[in-house]
Amino acid sequence: MTSHSDFLVLGSGIAALRAALALAGRGQVCILTKGEPEQGSTGWAQGGIAVAMGDDDSPRLHFEDTLAAGDGLCEPNAVRALVEEGPTYVSELLDWGARFDRHADGRPAPTREAAHSVRRVLHAEDATGREISRVLHGQVAALPAITIIDHAIVTELLCEGGRCVGAAFRDANDERHVVRAGSTLLATGGAGQVFAQTTNPTVTTGDGMAMAFEVGAEVADLEFVQFHPTVLDVPGRPRFLLSEALRGEGARLLNAAGEAFMAGYEAAAELAPRDRVARAIVRERQRTGAPVYLSLAHLPDLDVHGRFPQISEACREAGLDLARDPVPVSPAVHYVMGGVVTDLDGRTSVPGLYAAGEVACTGVHGANRLASNSLLEGLVFGARAGAMMGEAPRSRSPWGPGRLVACDPVVPGPPMTAPADLDVPTVRARAWRDLGLVRTPEGLHEADAWFSRARAACVHGPVDTLAAAQLRSLVTVAYLMSRAALRREESRGGHYRTDFPERHDETWGHHCSDVLQRTAD
Repeated sequence: MTSHSDFLVLGSGIAALRAALALAGRGQVCILTKGEPEQGSTGWAQGGIAVAMGDDDSPRLHFEDTLAAGDGLCEPNAVRALVEEGPTYVSELLDWGARFDRHADGRPAPTREAAHSVRRVLHAEDATGREISRVLHGQVAALPAITIIDHAIVTELLCEGGRCVGAAFRDANDERHVVRAGSTLLATGGAGQVFAQTTNPTVTTGDGMAMAFEVGAEVADLEFVQFHPTVLDVPGRPRFLLSEALRGEGARLLNAAGEAFMAGYEAAAELAPRDRVARAIVRERQRTGAPVYLSLAHLPDLDVHGRFPQISEACREAGLDLARDPVPVSPAVHYVMGGVVTDLDGRTSVPGLYAAGEVACTGVHGANRLASNSLLEGLVFGARAGAMMGEAPRSRSPWGPGRLVACDPVVPGPPMTAPADLDVPTVRARAWRDLGLVRTPEGLHEADAWFSRARAACVHGPVDTLAAAQLRSLVTVAYLMSRAALRREESRGGHYRTDFPERHDETWGHHCSDVLQRTAD
């Protein structure tokens, strides 16, 4: 079945909803969401939304903190748009009724998180993403121009004459449908499910990145994967995220002997950027041969259970008291800094195709995202993309001269026999082993060879079932990650190689992009 809409939005998180609100006065908007409307990463976001609205803060200070965390690869214009426009869009959320935690006098009560120089993270207990989602869904529901179709798994973007003209999806009964549109926005989120250990919901399988790449869109920075340092690590229990805000409130990382060890690795101790804290945890575990714990027991004046009710409940279900017990933690994949290359208005290299949120790569996060900048990114760049959709295509180079270097294009090869063990669990296990927090040359070469072969098998196979579509997305993104990680011969931000442990600005102080060499339509 084929339907038509003026604008098509893929996803239902913060970037998708804010874009749809920007589009609603210009025509009919169709939103396709993979599961339930609130099932994606936005609803899972605990810590908060970073914004410079306090008396001791400024966009300039937020700008500097973001650049410092990004380890030399942030695009200044993107960061400037984020921090300068952020207060306007967050104020809009407040006007719409967002219930962020407040001081007694009614002012928002920000907290501090790692690598922030001041308290600037607004939160709704430890369920900030859920609250923002509630507010945006309420605004969307009031507009008859916006239609949401849930349980719609998009399997391919449709292009004619080099322009994106819509997408095909499969419904809950595995039946195929087509939506044609004048402009299409990818707001499909990240790719955490590429890895066996992740904080992401099950829907984050990298579909948007994979589909965009397959129609010739430029992708970049997929070697930069953020590993959240503090994830609940109890056998038999889900890998539940323990928010950055815990350490912002003073939580300490302890080894098995009860010693606080972070100051021995980083001057900022527990408040160092995420990539550094995560590697310090791995090193301490290797040094001691024992687990690492997060502890709030030294904070008797903090209402731990009231401030962090979701986290407290997750710990209780694992037999732990968050306020008193040392909680075992280890890193897990949390966020992908790279994605589909866009300019500051969401335009990709394919006319008619836009992207915003985690699926996109504006360069705003550089090599390592500053904590709680992700919700702000979705809000700001979702609004910018919605305002621009249907306008002129972007220029080929969205960033500064020499900042984005195009690598040799991926040339479509002949079909290959799939590896005998090609299935979703194996893909995720291999990605975790070879593309994880610490990367070795042997692992990267093995990953590149295996995922190249797996992609050559998947890309020529039929995508006539939901399972086949998911496998192709996971394999394609893992292939692009392995290609990018093997190419970048340095360590920076979320990309760490044992054979090239230092950062090398003179050789690698730029972004690298990949694109599929397409034949004419």
